[in-house]
Amino acid sequence: MTQNNQVLTFLLLLFLSFSKGNAQDKSSYPKNEFRAVWIATVANIDWPKSGNDSVEKQKADFLEILDTYKKLNYNAVIVQIRTAGDAFYPTQLAPWSKYLTGKQGQPTKGNVDLLAWMITESHNQGFEFHAWLNPYRATMDLNTAQLSKEHDYYKHPEWMLKYAGKWYYNPALPEVQAHLLAVVDEVVEKYDIDAIHFDDYFYPYKVTGENFNDAASYKLYGNGMSLEDFRRNNVNIFVEAVSHSIKKAKPWVQFGISPFGVWRNKSVDPRGSDTQSGQTNYDDLFADPMAWMENCWVDYLLPQLYWSMDHRTASYSKLLKWWAENSKNTAIYIGNGSYKINTDSDKKWFNPEEIPNQIDITRSYPNVGGNAFFSAKVFVNKNKAVTQLLAENQYKYPALPYVVPNSRKIVLDIPYVCEKLETDSIKKYTLDFPVHSKVRYVLLYAAKDSLKLNTNNPSQIINKIAFKEKANSINLVIPSDQLEKNTTYAVSFIDFFGNESLPTTLNPPYIPAVTHIQTETDE
Repeated sequence: MTQNNQVLTFLLLLFLSFSKGNAQDKSSYPKNEFRAVWIATVANIDWPKSGNDSVEKQKADFLEILDTYKKLNYNAVIVQIRTAGDAFYPTQLAPWSKYLTGKQGQPTKGNVDLLAWMITESHNQGFEFHAWLNPYRATMDLNTAQLSKEHDYYKHPEWMLKYAGKWYYNPALPEVQAHLLAVVDEVVEKYDIDAIHFDDYFYPYKVTGENFNDAASYKLYGNGMSLEDFRRNNVNIFVEAVSHSIKKAKPWVQFGISPFGVWRNKSVDPRGSDTQSGQTNYDDLFADPMAWMENCWVDYLLPQLYWSMDHRTASYSKLLKWWAENSKNTAIYIGNGSYKINTDSDKKWFNPEEIPNQIDITRSYPNVGGNAFFSAKVFVNKNKAVTQLLAENQYKYPALPYVVPNSRKIVLDIPYVCEKLETDSIKKYTLDFPVHSKVRYVLLYAAKDSLKLNTNNPSQIINKIAFKEKANSINLVIPSDQLEKNTTYAVSFIDFFGNESLPTTLNPPYIPAVTHIQTETDE
């Protein structure tokens, strides 16, 4: 089949697929769902277990995390690469993190770039890689003698404000905003990431008796605003700048923020949630997710609802409903506090069904697309009663992350078999290299017979293979365990935005499969 004929066939099949309407399998297992885990590096919470470990051990421990969550059918990792004015990668903009190398400013042995390695390994396992940065936190304590002389505390002391036992970058200073934007830009441009991710730390959480002393910058830049509006505006300016800069460099890289779970309490604002939270995004952290959504500055919000379903002052159920009803212009996922399992004063967390129930109720809201869990160590050889429930029920089958918001497009390339080797014991195929699309993965489906092949059924997804751009063709081998139970196979491409091509059958006559095509209405 020539390339022109292939494109013509594609256009015909695309028309047929859209004319079929909604063909998606309506089972309880979604084909598209965001399933992420935070991998916290600050204080070596999740990884690495120690900054003094060898690079080889750090790699092995990271692969153990990937293996754990691959078996649970997760599809995204949110990895903390900047904790407090430091870096988990080689850069002139910040010193090496002590949590990675044991001493701030000390490079990895052999100057190994573990970030590049982690991204490659994550993609090889089928995960999106979200690079998580803490922009404003400069130190974790006041022991500045342990800081590298390359830390901004020493290079730019005029940027720093001391508050509640830590040093912070002053969010009001244009020089700080420019510097932090340069940090983000470098990561986006240098690394093959899928997203930039900020968590809930903007202005610091309030501590009784402490004063965040930004009076001088407020006097200089306040421009008639109240102090509260001034602070929120500083955050908004930075969020907007990051958003535009990411999309200008790599439009497929998402910008996601994981705010504290309560925007405002209803007692303060009738638009707020039915909660009695001691602190809120808007009033205490001076972060306004409502503004970010209104202005389309973020691709996704991932509010941290780290409470049980029926918590007295901040119910997961009530907050989930609030975020679902108040979202616009962006994808919404929910952050779950799995770290509380079997450890919290709220005894609801001792019920192994708590997290599965939270996933179930999240799925009941059509505009909420999945969950992320804090943090990775919780399910690595721990809390097996919960992981068994997830493996047998909610996460029994794989799921694909959603397409980057506002980025749905046709994948022009369709997998085309140019060579094949088929025997009773091996099935090996060579696919033409895609020439029109920037492909991230090759997706492999399998079914017992051709009549049961359904590429909208996630139970038929058997492999998600990282695409090697430097190759001239794509070699694909059907796993031997699949040959024993399936006879029919299909393959599709997934581009960098998450769009999936039409699938091609790996059975004669090796043509695009049209029986079950995902359409716009399937989401």
